[in-house]
Amino acid sequence: MGEPADVGRLRRNGNDDMRVGRDARHHAITEMVMSAGSVRIEVLAESFGVSLMTVHRDLDALAAQGLLRKTRGMATALASTLSESSTEYRNRLNASDKAAVAAVAMTMVEPGQSVILDDSTTGLHLAAQLSERQPLTVITNFQPVMDAVVTHPELTLLALGGQYYPWCRSYMGSVTLDALRNIRADIFFMSTSAVTDGICFHQHHDTVLVKRAMFESARTRVAYVDHSKFERRALHALGPLSDFDVVIVDSKTADEHVQSLQRDGAKIIVAPDLSVGVPVAAEA
Repeated sequence: MGEPADVGRLRRNGNDDMRVGRDARHHAITEMVMSAGSVRIEVLAESFGVSLMTVHRDLDALAAQGLLRKTRGMATALASTLSESSTEYRNRLNASDKAAVAAVAMTMVEPGQSVILDDSTTGLHLAAQLSERQPLTVITNFQPVMDAVVTHPELTLLALGGQYYPWCRSYMGSVTLDALRNIRADIFFMSTSAVTDGICFHQHHDTVLVKRAMFESARTRVAYVDHSKFERRALHALGPLSDFDVVIVDSKTADEHVQSLQRDGAKIIVAPDLSVGVPVAAEA
C-alpha cells in the first residue's frame, strides 16, 4: 500500500515534524485511511510514531467531524449497512461514472425550472453545470451544492434549513421536512447508497425521510445511480426505483440489473462514457 505524501514526509522528518501540530497529523491520517479504505489502528500509531492512546484520540476527533469511523481495531472510510461514508470519501469514488449520469441528468433541466438536489455526491457533478441552464431555482439541503450554486447570480438558491450533520454535510430533521412540505418543484434528482431488488436503501433513517419528502415535493422525479450502488447494502428502504419517472445508470451497470428494473416497469437510460457518444434509452 502506497503512502500519501504527508505521511511519507512526516515519517522521513521524524518527531520534529510530528510536533508541527495535531491538525497536520489529522490531515495525514485522513488521507492515509481514505487512500486505503481501512487501516489498522496500530499501523497508524506505528506510521506516525505516536501512542495508541493518541491515535484513538485523533480518530475520535475525526469521527466527530464525520470523516472516519473506528470499528474492530480499524479506522475506516468505507460504508457499512449502518453507516454511510463521509462526503469527502464518497466524492472520490467512481467520479467518471457519476459525471456520466449527471451529464444525462443535465439534458433534463430547462431554464426557469425549480430543481431539487439531494445530498448525493453525484449531484455535485450536476450542480457544477447548472449555470448553463440559468435562470433556475435550486433547492437543496446539501452544503456543497449550496456552495456551488451561491456564486452564480442567475441561480436562485433555496437552502433547506434544519439540523446540520457533519458526516454528510447536510441539514435534516423536522425543520427540513416542514420546509419541503411547503414546496412544489419541477424536478427532483436523487441518488442512493444501495439498490437491492430494485429498491433504494440508505443507512440513515433521517436521510430516507428527507429524500421521501423531496420526492413528494417534485412533479418529475429522476434517480441516478452508478453501478457500485447495486453492489452495496444498507438498512432502511426508501422506495422502488420504478416509482421514479426516469432512472439513469452508468454503462458499467450489469445487464441483469438493467433488465430487472425494466421488468419492474422502470424507464432506464444508460449513460455511456462521456467520450463515447450520446445516451440512449434502454427499451424494455
